Amino acid sequence: MSWVGKSAVEIAEAVRRGKATAPAVVEEHLRVIAEYDGRIGAFRKVRAERALAEARAVQEREDLAGLPLAGVPVAIKDNVAVRGEATRNGSAATSSTAAAEDHPVVARLRAAGAVVVGITNVPELCLAGFSDSVYGVTRNPWDLKRTPGGSSSGSAAAVASGMVPLAHGNDGLGSLRIPAACCGLVSIKPGQEVVPPPEHGWRGMSENGPLATTVTDLALALAVMAGDMSLATPGESESLGVGSAIDDYPGGLTPSEPMRLRIAVAPAPLPPGLTVDAEFQRAVVEAADTLGAAGHTVVEHGARMPGWLGSATIATWLACAGEDVEGLDPRRLERRTRSLARVGQLLTRLRLDGSAGRDRWRAHGADQWFGNADVLITPTLAAVPPPAGRWGRRGLLANIRTNVTYAPATGAWNMAGWPAMTVPYGWHSTGMPIGVQLVAAPGGESQLLALAAQLESAHPWLRHAPLD
Repeated sequence: MSWVGKSAVEIAEAVRRGKATAPAVVEEHLRVIAEYDGRIGAFRKVRAERALAEARAVQEREDLAGLPLAGVPVAIKDNVAVRGEATRNGSAATSSTAAAEDHPVVARLRAAGAVVVGITNVPELCLAGFSDSVYGVTRNPWDLKRTPGGSSSGSAAAVASGMVPLAHGNDGLGSLRIPAACCGLVSIKPGQEVVPPPEHGWRGMSENGPLATTVTDLALALAVMAGDMSLATPGESESLGVGSAIDDYPGGLTPSEPMRLRIAVAPAPLPPGLTVDAEFQRAVVEAADTLGAAGHTVVEHGARMPGWLGSATIATWLACAGEDVEGLDPRRLERRTRSLARVGQLLTRLRLDGSAGRDRWRAHGADQWFGNADVLITPTLAAVPPPAGRWGRRGLLANIRTNVTYAPATGAWNMAGWPAMTVPYGWHSTGMPIGVQLVAAPGGESQLLALAAQLESAHPWLRHAPLD
């Protein structure tokens, strides 16, 4: 029996019960990586020998029968520390020195029994919504001519192609949700202080999180990263002592108290001047109807986000770019990075770096605009993924215009610090998957996962792109 294409929950259960071994599972996935990654470019480094050695160590652990991710191959985004590996962040200007210790999120995944099979590609310094760097161009498994999104690009491509069942990423202005939507995956950006953040926290906006093909896998991975197994409830396996009923999600509800939420549907919530593809808008309405049929109250949310928020979000992005290049040799940075950083540093000197808008949105703007709903549903993207290519060699205007045109819907919730996730829902006429975004107020991660599980049950999606 092949374990490639199986869910993380299925793999871990098989390893815990002795139906599979961690080394055999990892070896199978390494063979798939060797076969397909030459076309996709998901990995900057594949840790074949080290991964097999670590899989053997997992298999010999005395606590194997209790490991929630026993033997599960995972991929780690190239901007957090993995012990024994350099963290290059998609750049030739970063250090080649190997990390002495794991980032806490990596340490938690390993403690849970996961095996790190590789480090995934990102755009330089994770500054763009597509993936290309000196380490190559990453391509979307659903259409190799298109980008898988960014900046958790390689992680999304690796999961969507079946090279790993789970991957780590992080999200500063959409860098989990954008690639997940591009690649037909589920992903969640948790709220603040749920998961240990990346070292470069983008002014407190960036959060670590997982990418997966099922909501159950996503919830389990988030729970491990957070060190809070109550988050694993939606669809969690009985072997970990958690029921599978969606009505049992954390928060005190029981099967006799079914979850009934007020859901605001916003098919076109973007600031004036920005548009959303009509097919994406239709998917949002249909997903809301699905949740309405499940018993939730659905209300329209027709207001656009304020224009000042859009300007502040772009200014914050540029200012973060200016901070990220500090201490790096500009001669080794790509054209896009240098351009973004120069403008960001200028905006910071002029005190136009988006801080005032971010503070205003966090203090009261997000809550007031959100209204009296429990959850908001919007498009994740505004347009289909753009072409894959060497965007890092192109100029400032081309990169800003493309990023803002196709992926402007996610950044507001980093600016607010609220949890948000993306869920696959249907297909665009181009053949690309469509993602819908679910947003909740702080502390709403379990609500989002529960709703995502309801959408998955009512409207299941293809888990992997066909590569043959």
